Amino acid sequence: MMKLRTKFILFVGIIHVLTLALTYYIFKENKTYFILAEVFVILSLVISWSLYRQLIQPLKFLMTGIEAIKDQDFNIEFLPTGKYEVDQMIGVYNQMITQLRAERTIQEQQHFFLEKLINTSPTGIIILDFDNHIQQINPKALQLLQLEERGLLKHKIDNLPDAIFQHIALLKTGETKTIRLAGHTTIKLQRSHFIDRGFPRHFVMMEEMTAEIIAAEKNAYGKVIRMMAHEVNNTIGPVNSIIQSAMATDALWQVPGTTPLHDALQVAMERNYNLNIFMRNFADLVKLPEPRKTQTDLRKLLQNVLTLMGITAADRHILLKFDHPETPFYIMADEQLMEQAFVNIIKNAIEAIEENGEINIVLNTNARSISIQDNGRGISETESELLFTPFFSTKKEGQGIGLTLVREILIKHGFAFSLKGGEGNGAVFSINFSDKIVN
Repeated sequence: MMKLRTKFILFVGIIHVLTLALTYYIFKENKTYFILAEVFVILSLVISWSLYRQLIQPLKFLMTGIEAIKDQDFNIEFLPTGKYEVDQMIGVYNQMITQLRAERTIQEQQHFFLEKLINTSPTGIIILDFDNHIQQINPKALQLLQLEERGLLKHKIDNLPDAIFQHIALLKTGETKTIRLAGHTTIKLQRSHFIDRGFPRHFVMMEEMTAEIIAAEKNAYGKVIRMMAHEVNNTIGPVNSIIQSAMATDALWQVPGTTPLHDALQVAMERNYNLNIFMRNFADLVKLPEPRKTQTDLRKLLQNVLTLMGITAADRHILLKFDHPETPFYIMADEQLMEQAFVNIIKNAIEAIEENGEINIVLNTNARSISIQDNGRGISETESELLFTPFFSTKKEGQGIGLTLVREILIKHGFAFSLKGGEGNGAVFSINFSDKIVN
C-alpha cells in the first residue's frame, strides 16, 4: 500500500511537471514570460517542500510515539519545535506518556509487592489460570505438599495424582474444607477467585491447622484422661486395700471351700493392678515432660532399640535391617523420649507385618533423616486420615496412644515427620532432623 507521503510527493511532482509543460507551450514565443513562469514553478516547489516537511513532521512524531507505545517504552518524549500545531500534538503526547509511565510504575510496584507478599506468606497459595492449570505456587504451599514446583506448574489440577488436588478440584468458590496430609499435618483449604480481563481466575489458600488442632485435641483428651485416672485410682486404691486385708486374714481361709474365693480375690487384685497400669499409660501421654536435649548419638540409640526389639521380631520371623554410617550421628534430643518414640514406631511396624517380613531402617547423614520401612499390610486411605488421632487404633486390643505419643515427642523436639503407605504396600515412617515444625 502506497504511503501518504509518497502520494503527496507524487501529486506535487505531477502538478509541477504539467505546469512546466504548459508554460513551455504557452510562453515558448516569449522568453521573458517563460522565465517568470519557471521562477514561479520553482518557488511553488520550494513552498510545497516546506509545507510537506511541516505536514509530515507530526506524522513522524506520531509514528515514533506509536512504535514506542507498541514496545511499551514510556521513556520517549519529544521537545517543542516552535511550531504551534506540532507543539500542541507533542504536548498531548508527552502528557499521555508521563501518565502511562506513572501508572506502569505503580502497577510494577503493586505487582512486586503482591509477588513478595505471596512468596513470603505463611499461608500456602496456589494460583490457577483460566483453564485450571497451576500458574503459580508459593514456597509455603510446596512445603505443606512436600512436592517440587516443576512437577506442578502448567499442569491441570484435575490431572495431578495426589489426593489433595482431587479435594481442591471439587472445592467450589468460597467453600472451605479441612483435610489431613502425611498422617499428622492438617490443613484448611479455601477456594476463591478474582477477575482478570473480564474472566474469573481461581486461587486456593492452604492454611496449616496442625498446631491448633493438636492443642485442641490435647486439651480435650487431657481432661478426659485426668478425670478417668482420678476416678479409677480413687476406686482401685480402697478396693485393693480391702482385698489385701481380707486375704491377709488367715482365719477366713481356714473354712473349708473358701479356696476358690481366695483365688478369685487374687485375680481381682491383679486385674486392678493391670487397670492401674492401663490408666498410667494414658496419664503418661498427658504428663509427657519437656525434652531435656543433649547431644545424642542416634546410631547408638537405634542399635539399643533394635537390640531391645530384636527378640520380639525374631519370634515372628521378622528381619531388622539397619543401614547406618560408620561414624556417630549426633542430634540434639532427649535420649529417653526419643528411645520411647522409636520403640513405639518399630513395635507398630512389627505388628503391621505380623509374621515373616522385614523392617529396613536407613539413617541418611546427608539429608539428616531416618526412614523406617516395613512390608506389612500397609495403610488404607481411611486409616491414613485418622493416623495420629488420639485413641484411634487398627488393632483390636489397641489403646490408640502409641502414635499419639510418638507425635507428641517429635513435636516437642521440633522434628518434621510423616507416615505414608498404600494398602498392601507396607508403610514408611520418616523423620527429618533438620526441618523444623511449629509446636
